[in-house]
Amino acid sequence: MPDFPAATQRARVRVPLRFHDGYSVDADVVTFHGLADGEEHVAVVLGDPGPRPLVRLHSECLTGDVFGSARCDCGPQLREAVERIADRGGVLLYLRQEGRGIGLYNKLDAYALQDQGLDTYEANAALGLPEDARDYTAAAQMLRALGIRQLDLLSNNPDKAGQLRTLGIDVHDRVPTGVFTTAHNVRYLRAKVLQTHHTLPLTALTERTAG
Repeated sequence: MPDFPAATQRARVRVPLRFHDGYSVDADVVTFHGLADGEEHVAVVLGDPGPRPLVRLHSECLTGDVFGSARCDCGPQLREAVERIADRGGVLLYLRQEGRGIGLYNKLDAYALQDQGLDTYEANAALGLPEDARDYTAAAQMLRALGIRQLDLLSNNPDKAGQLRTLGIDVHDRVPTGVFTTAHNVRYLRAKVLQTHHTLPLTALTERTAG
């Protein structure tokens, strides 16, 4: 069992969620004491979680989640995840990891470099930053504090499953999300397939990039 301190539940509050397309659901939002990175991550508990709940680790994306940026697929993934998790029962961990962990300002600087032709990973490297700085120790702490030891993970990203397994969480299945392409994010999605092996249809993304 990996050796890291336990987190504890701090508070739980009922929050009615309402989305722009009319979808609504009530959730329990849980806060925590003792998270390893000191950030204010929250767990959004949806539906009736069973012994192997559906879980998503969703990294904060101000531009996509709040402002509807078409440069990424974060907002549509968040909307999809809430409904799918609510239908089955599970938890969405909303993690304060803007820009794959590099922060909002650095992410916007990386956008400027992408406008000059670099992909999302090349842009981070050009800024002297990691391609992906995210660590999921706090996520594992949150899951343990909620009593979750095994789960199905809603994610296209194999690194999330790999890190959780290393941290002692039994990821039974990795369930792909939908594919949400726009004219502005297809190169970004294609880079995720090529660089970090996300579960996305490379052929379709390549055809759309070429077109």
